[in-house]
Amino acid sequence: MADLASIALSSFIIILPAYIANSVPVLFRGRRPIDLGKNFSDGRRVLGDGKTIEGFISGLFFGTLAGAAVGYPLHSFLLALGALAGDIAGAFLKRRIGIPRGCPAPVLDQLDFIMGALLFISPLYIVTIEQFIFIILVTPPIHLFTNYVAYLFKLKPHPW
Repeated sequence: MADLASIALSSFIIILPAYIANSVPVLFRGRRPIDLGKNFSDGRRVLGDGKTIEGFISGLFFGTLAGAAVGYPLHSFLLALGALAGDIAGAFLKRRIGIPRGCPAPVLDQLDFIMGALLFISPLYIVTIEQFIFIILVTPPIHLFTNYVAYLFKLKPHPW
């Protein structure tokens, strides 16, 4: 079994493009919603104004760039794309169960993008069980901390 330091390092290297893809869109404050302002059959918005074309493109670009910098462009593209798809799936689910944009959905908000990233990368790379556990355990506090920092810098209206 690998030691904790090597598990931590390999886990962060693997998941960094997903973290970057998930966090960068808040910096670009897009104007064009991915759902084009449309409602779903339940009468609620498909995603809401928080998921924008500009945010998606910037997240995909910078997430891919982060992984490409360490030599894994295809892996990082899939991780970034998966993270964004997971986040969109989480937003879609939140709208279906009636959670308004900006309101918290504990666990879902912290892990939807991780699950998407790991799903998308799985054809090329399977994380070890140790890496999976590490990523699942460290992501929620990292996510909450970075959201709080974004709130302090007035990049987000809520600290969650």
